[in-house]
Amino acid sequence: FLSRFIHDVCSCTSKMICVFLVATYTDGQPTESAEWFCKWLEEASTDFRYGKTYLKGMRYAVFGLGNSVYVGHYNTVSKNIDKWLWMLSAARIMTRGEGDCNVVKSRHGSVQADFQAWKTKFLNRLQALAKGEKKACSGKCKKGSCKNKKKHKEEAEDSHSLAEKNNSEEELMESSSDAESSAEEEKSHGSVIDMEDLGNVMNRMKKAKVKTKPCSSTVLTYRYKLIGSHSGVKLCRWTKSMLRGRGGCYKHTFYGIESHRCMETTPSLACANKCVFCWRHHTNPVGTEWSWKMDPAEKIIQEAVENHKNMIRQFRGVPGVRPERFEEGLTVKHCALSLVGEPIMYPEINSFLRLLHQQNISSFLVTNAQFPEEIRSLVPVTQLYVSVDASTKDSLKKIDRPLFKDFWQRFLDSLRALGEKQQRTVYRLTLVKAWNVDELKAYADLIALGQPDFIEVKGVTYCGESSASSLTMANVPWHEEVIYFVQQLANLLPDYEIACEHEHSNCLLLAHHKFKVDGEWWTWIDYERFQELIQEYEESGGTKIFSAMDYMAKTPIWAIFGARERGFDPSDTRFQRKNKTKDISGC
Repeated sequence: FLSRFIHDVCSCTSKMICVFLVATYTDGQPTESAEWFCKWLEEASTDFRYGKTYLKGMRYAVFGLGNSVYVGHYNTVSKNIDKWLWMLSAARIMTRGEGDCNVVKSRHGSVQADFQAWKTKFLNRLQALAKGEKKACSGKCKKGSCKNKKKHKEEAEDSHSLAEKNNSEEELMESSSDAESSAEEEKSHGSVIDMEDLGNVMNRMKKAKVKTKPCSSTVLTYRYKLIGSHSGVKLCRWTKSMLRGRGGCYKHTFYGIESHRCMETTPSLACANKCVFCWRHHTNPVGTEWSWKMDPAEKIIQEAVENHKNMIRQFRGVPGVRPERFEEGLTVKHCALSLVGEPIMYPEINSFLRLLHQQNISSFLVTNAQFPEEIRSLVPVTQLYVSVDASTKDSLKKIDRPLFKDFWQRFLDSLRALGEKQQRTVYRLTLVKAWNVDELKAYADLIALGQPDFIEVKGVTYCGESSASSLTMANVPWHEEVIYFVQQLANLLPDYEIACEHEHSNCLLLAHHKFKVDGEWWTWIDYERFQELIQEYEESGGTKIFSAMDYMAKTPIWAIFGARERGFDPSDTRFQRKNKTKDISGC
């Protein structure tokens, strides 16, 4: 590409227009495919051997892709390319455009809509240029066209040297397509369409609802049922599987939940990370603080349960569905707060959990270890998870791509906060081949920090191609590779041992030795006992503390690591798909 570009530059005329569509990736760096070109262009812009008129005669337009939640690096690559081209005397035909992946602040509601709006202006500009109505922008103005046509030619020719002396080029390059919008456009703009079907997300991070409805195409893709302005519920693939008697999820194997009675939901679709392996393909909003009009916990739970039941009812009469499980499925017994986003961001999360327990629904809460204070103030839950996606600061930044600048300290503080909890705690490790499988000693140090009761180790699930992630099937470890990793990790942890396996999910469970009583594992949960304990805790005003040992239950033989069933419940029937189409969702 570079050699072709240089060749075209050498033969360029004023009728040629180059369009640059560039994205900004981690730390404000260009994507791999654009890295060499950006390096060359930057060097050329300051290399006296090229000269400041090297690209004179070339006309160009730039559109950048970025995410405004990364304040310090938003659309850095497009800004730099625009600046470097201008420094080499190329003429901009219109203002640089910006596409914002942050749907909350995106000017047109999504990065796709931002591009469409810019493309429309670009095509109109081309038509105008073709008709000779306007001259190319000299680079001095901010709005893509020169209003003052009476300026002398000498002033235009000297604009670059004058700009350098006045250090005005930085201001010039900071202009974007936002500057082109008139006051009327500003007032008329009101549609914000969330890619995760968030629906009523507010524009510009104000605490108010948005007036538009969610994107129907995404609803069909992810099959979410939206609740209010910031919550959602979805029927897990394992719920459907167990309704048919085809086996439950790994939580059924490890902890004894009834997958057909489990509701997967979240009170916060927003997240503080943009993990490379996220199966939602980063279509949900992101942020570091709560910025939505808050719906009451009662409303969220009521609508979540009702929506869940309605989705279960759709399986009435479906071939293969067991009648007794269908009836059981209409009564929610478990709640997996792991659908999407960061549930702990919801300001009324404690009220939400209390309401679940009052309805005899157990709680499995997953957090991404970026909110330590919220973890400390959390009321007891049936089982509390933290996602430990990497063991070093650099690898965590690379994999989770967190929004917080102090993400590593928050991560460590979250693990310490987890260690203070009396109830069941879990580290959730997701193995991404060639990304985070070579840091065993560092993982062991993190485990010593939080001292969890259990450690789930799962191979990453490939969720298909996405512009938001570079992962491929090559990054998915084989089950035997996961077993080897867990065995090596267990050798570094004298207090832990491999307890359970769920081959179908490519997942293993390391458990603390305190759950091995008289040579037998007790990793399952006595859910009725938990409900009794949490009720006593609430009635005592939080003085009657209980621990994970008070509501453990014996693990069946088929769930133990090394059993021939490999984690598949023998009371169900194993089913093999004939096609390769998969539902990638799951808790």
